[in-house]
Amino acid sequence: MFESLSEKLEKSFKLLKGEGRITEINIAETLKEVRRALLDADVNFKIAKQFTDNVKKKALGMDVLKVVKPGEMMVKIVHDELIELMGGQKQEINIKGSPAVILMAGLQGSGKTTFSGKLANFLKNKRGKRPLLTACDVYRPAAIEQLKILGRQIDIPVYTEEGNNNPVRIAENSIKHARLNGFDLLIIDTAGRLAVDEEMMNEIAAIKKAVNPGEILFVVDSMTGQDAVNTAKEFNDRLNFDGVVLTKLDGDTRGGAALSIRSVVDKPIKFVGTGEKLDALDIFYPERMADRILGMGDIVSLVERAQEQFNLEESRKLQKKIAKNQFNFNDFLSQIQQIKKMGNLKDLASMIPGVGKALKNIDIDDNAFKNIEAIIFSMTPSEREDPALLNGSRRKRIALGSGTDIQEVNRLIKQFDETRRMMRMVTSGKNISRMMGNMPFMKK
Repeated sequence: MFESLSEKLEKSFKLLKGEGRITEINIAETLKEVRRALLDADVNFKIAKQFTDNVKKKALGMDVLKVVKPGEMMVKIVHDELIELMGGQKQEINIKGSPAVILMAGLQGSGKTTFSGKLANFLKNKRGKRPLLTACDVYRPAAIEQLKILGRQIDIPVYTEEGNNNPVRIAENSIKHARLNGFDLLIIDTAGRLAVDEEMMNEIAAIKKAVNPGEILFVVDSMTGQDAVNTAKEFNDRLNFDGVVLTKLDGDTRGGAALSIRSVVDKPIKFVGTGEKLDALDIFYPERMADRILGMGDIVSLVERAQEQFNLEESRKLQKKIAKNQFNFNDFLSQIQQIKKMGNLKDLASMIPGVGKALKNIDIDDNAFKNIEAIIFSMTPSEREDPALLNGSRRKRIALGSGTDIQEVNRLIKQFDETRRMMRMVTSGKNISRMMGNMPFMKK
């Protein structure tokens, strides 16, 4: 996420030299490179210029603390300015009403229908809502079917009217249906087009007038950069929407849409999509995003994702097993399954300060655990419970059954033993530095 922008900003800070103060002379080359980095990220030229002007104004003449280098001070100033550029602080979604009505808008292909499902799932699980999805894209039968499939996956009903080609009437009827059947939240998925046109705008404006939604969200593909910003402006001029949703942010190496859209439409980014899974949805925090852009990681979001997946009682049981040296391959497999639920592996790694930079040229396959799982599944129940049983002949059988080779099986068992040993060192309170020194990736 935003790898290209992060790399270029980092290079620009290294240009700043001098001690004691930041001056117009020693800041000039850095600001030039910061502006170039923003333009390369597909940020609007006026916004890029205003950004660097603001940074310059704050930086000039600023005393640099003895323990802080000018480049480090510049990172802090740019960090604060990035937060302001992206909205300052998170903005809550309005889910008041009986039922609360959320209207989705956006172009075809932006991920609007998928996001409708993700949002319904999010509000059901995180806010205790009882949502109903409404399919108002009467022009694409595939869109209605897609919403039905999503609804089944997350166990949320979808309101449709077969044979009715009037989206305004369907939206109105869905509100009546929601009230009669005890749904306290209604998410209306509307039709998209390949480009903005008058017919589309008139239709969604009519739906807005008919249902009077408490929240209108504009969904946009972040990878389209400045085009996304221009489209958002056209929609906002007609709809006056309440917030923006950026989808496919996990594949966006530039970041132009995230950095520009707030300044252009003066509306907050409320959610970001970070993957294809129905739980790959995050609230947008400007400060956390600024941290990630500048290579500082995002430990808070990483911890939150972990807390969602890891059961406290199970963790306590696991800790007792580790202390007694009873951690086995069933536990190992369970931990892998929980990590996979947390999201894209490279995205997770980039949340750890410094790791994103180290991994920028490394491709982490989301199927990285595939062979490990195959090997463990090829073990008998007794072998998973007691790894000491895994002698040479058993390892050959496991390699054959898992479609791997004996070297890969041996490597996994060795890594498992090292992991178990490190876990015991942590629970027994032994020297952390010794533990780190024994970790395979630290040796490399």
